[in-house]
Amino acid sequence: MFCSVKIKKQALALLFLLGAGFILVVSSLSRVLAASAEPKKDLIRWVDFDVPASLLAQALELDTASYAEETTHINWIDLLAYLAARYGGDFSLLKQADLAEALERCQQGESFSQITQNSKLFQYYRQAYGAVLAGFLGEYQIQTETGGWESHYGLKAFSPIAKTFPYQDYDDFGVSREYGYHRRHLGHDMMAAVGTPVIAVESGVVEALGWNQYGGWRVGIRSFDGLRYHYYAHLRKDRPFAQGLEVGNTVMAGDVIGYVGRTGYSAKENVNGIEQAHLHYGLQLIFDESQKEGNGEIWVDVYQLCRLLRSNQSAVQRNDETKEWSRAVPYQEEPGRQGES
Repeated sequence: MFCSVKIKKQALALLFLLGAGFILVVSSLSRVLAASAEPKKDLIRWVDFDVPASLLAQALELDTASYAEETTHINWIDLLAYLAARYGGDFSLLKQADLAEALERCQQGESFSQITQNSKLFQYYRQAYGAVLAGFLGEYQIQTETGGWESHYGLKAFSPIAKTFPYQDYDDFGVSREYGYHRRHLGHDMMAAVGTPVIAVESGVVEALGWNQYGGWRVGIRSFDGLRYHYYAHLRKDRPFAQGLEVGNTVMAGDVIGYVGRTGYSAKENVNGIEQAHLHYGLQLIFDESQKEGNGEIWVDVYQLCRLLRSNQSAVQRNDETKEWSRAVPYQEEPGRQGES
């Protein structure tokens, strides 16, 4: 598991609740206003996210370590966008010498904005990668044994599959799908046993819950900043969702939200239309509400992200009476404190 940086202990429960309410009201109002407005002409229309998991981990460690030492903070999104712009998004061309040179210039006081001031590619990748990664790194709190809250800085996103539960996967983004109509697979399938707890990758608000003929029982969670829509599909027949989960609920990264199944591929509810049990996890980027549904949707390949997050799985515990699973370590974060983006 990636290291995190421990910062001051503080009781943030009340501030968290007040902040959550304010952010959710403002966020809802903003979305309504955005939906009624004309789509922006300069919107990003597609994002190819091909950053290798090994480079994601390296950038993450550089960010976390520089934050802890209170030296020049190396923002991992800036670093990744710089490298993407340098290689035109082709990370097979990556040279560690180029990375070392960029870090040295930053340590001498230059920012990535200064280094790339004439690069339109950097501006594009900075916005695109910022949209993908903004909620994955930042400050969060973990409850201690004494009941207080201890603050940390580090990776705050979790694997979609709970800790100790096995799964298998490969990069299947873009492969063909035939049910209903010929289309591309715009998500990532994670093969796991029926009943495996499904975990919220990022904190946010439940925006969709129920049946979809393609995805079966599914949950859709919108990030606090509104840029990311996390989609979890093919959940278990009869008891697909975590007990009490409803549209409008705020969930924390690492919470149990449902259970792996094989529902879907049927217009009739609660049908096991999928041959092999698995979780379909998808990540949609929404720069403008006009891109939420329809031909303007932007889905990114999350295979490398899931490889990164495999080292950060949420520990869960079972209630023998209800047979429900829940997270083992209480966690919280403030809705307004996204990672630097």
